[in-house]
Amino acid sequence: MATVAITGAGRGIAFELVKLHAAAGDRVLALVRNPAGAAALNAVAAASGGVVSVHRVDVGDVASIAAGVAETGTGPVDVVYNVAGVVGTVAPELASADWAAWDEAYAIMVKGPLAVLQAFLPRLGAGAKVINFSSQLGASTWPYGGLYAYASAKAALNRLMRSVATDLKPRGIIVGLLHPGYVHTDMSGPGADITPLESAQGVYRITQDWTLETSGEFLNWDGRPHAW
Repeated sequence: MATVAITGAGRGIAFELVKLHAAAGDRVLALVRNPAGAAALNAVAAASGGVVSVHRVDVGDVASIAAGVAETGTGPVDVVYNVAGVVGTVAPELASADWAAWDEAYAIMVKGPLAVLQAFLPRLGAGAKVINFSSQLGASTWPYGGLYAYASAKAALNRLMRSVATDLKPRGIIVGLLHPGYVHTDMSGPGADITPLESAQGVYRITQDWTLETSGEFLNWDGRPHAW
């Protein structure tokens, strides 16, 4: 039985990962910004016989991360999924920008994943995995404009976690980056290509197979390498 921590666990792909890992018999630490508002997640936890526990973690707040991770105990953790994200501003950004939205995007999608990793690091041993949700928008191969805050934050996350992968390789800790697909979520809307469950199933499979040799790589949800 593995112990798995998942940020943004109250909805979307992260919520499906909670259910998949619980069904596999794993201990799941479900980290969510507002536990009181996560009715579906709380119902899963209540029915899990203690397999799933819910903890308050606001990924945009380093103090909240430290407190929430401390609440999960001190035992070894096998997988950390950094899933939580925000779209940032979607308004035209050339003439002006919502700098508060930029700050939030970078706090949640760049600083936050590193702070989560740092909080769990004393509990990560050789073979542990930290899987970071990036996006195809963070790749230099993305052929469209717009979404400056979101796209640049994801590009920063890729570069950051590649460096972290190099630094953690001697300790046997695996760091992965992935594009979860164009998914039907609150962020992408109903016109997307795949469901949260389909994405989560793909993420679950490639996480099991991720090795130290491929640490730092950027993959698609179906396991194909993603150019960036």
